[in-house]
Amino acid sequence: MPWMKSGLGTIVGGDVGTSTRWKGPNGERWSSAGRRLARWREDSRNADQRLDEIAADHLHALHETIRADRSAFGLYDTACAAGERLAAALGPLAAEGAESEQALVARLVPEVGGDGGTLADAAVRRAVAGAVREVRNRHPELDEAMGGGAARGGFAGDILCDLYQVFFADMVGEFLRSVAAEHVRLAVPALVAADPEGRIADWVAEKVVDLVPNPCEESAEATDLAQAVGTGTAEHPPPALPEIARALVPRAVGRALGLITEEITGSEGAAA
Repeated sequence: MPWMKSGLGTIVGGDVGTSTRWKGPNGERWSSAGRRLARWREDSRNADQRLDEIAADHLHALHETIRADRSAFGLYDTACAAGERLAAALGPLAAEGAESEQALVARLVPEVGGDGGTLADAAVRRAVAGAVREVRNRHPELDEAMGGGAARGGFAGDILCDLYQVFFADMVGEFLRSVAAEHVRLAVPALVAADPEGRIADWVAEKVVDLVPNPCEESAEATDLAQAVGTGTAEHPPPALPEIARALVPRAVGRALGLITEEITGSEGAAA
């Protein structure tokens, strides 16, 4: 595909034949994470625990970088724009669904990820595809919904809300997969067979996903509040899922990228 990368150093853009060199993240935290990964061996004692720690190092390095400079890597703005596009796609998916996983990926990757050529753009597109696969694994009933042919209905709200949460988590994981892949490529080519960058991405996504707000839970709260104050009527319905998902994008991105520090302090608050 034209948007896939070839290592971290060269990111292939949306147009075939174009590419952009990316020099990689700088700073002691990033360097330390890279050095630890370079020393890691799959057959060493406590290898899994050490790889978890290396993944945490990469996540903390990203969070520190974004807190210091929200424009770093273009990741914040790219994530917000993609989140807006994903929220807009939820309405049609609720009404129409899709005929297959392949069709859903083919539709959402360009619709949500666009055709930009940056590392952040590539991470978004991989995250869309990964989120579709993960949600299908979580929801076996999705196969039946997609295989219904002309009688096929739209996707249930819990499926769409899982897609929303997993997307933001996978976006962070996929970005850090690329960083780790470059560390492996430059420092320890022998580690490629062990796929440590893939395992780092999976660990990061697993940790981040619960930080992302769930539009279904927010929707339920909005409905309860509307009913409590007597506004849950045809004239004044509670917000629809896509509207809530769109409103949650800044919070979702803020939590995923460490600008809202709940995962570190235990209480939600914007980072300085």
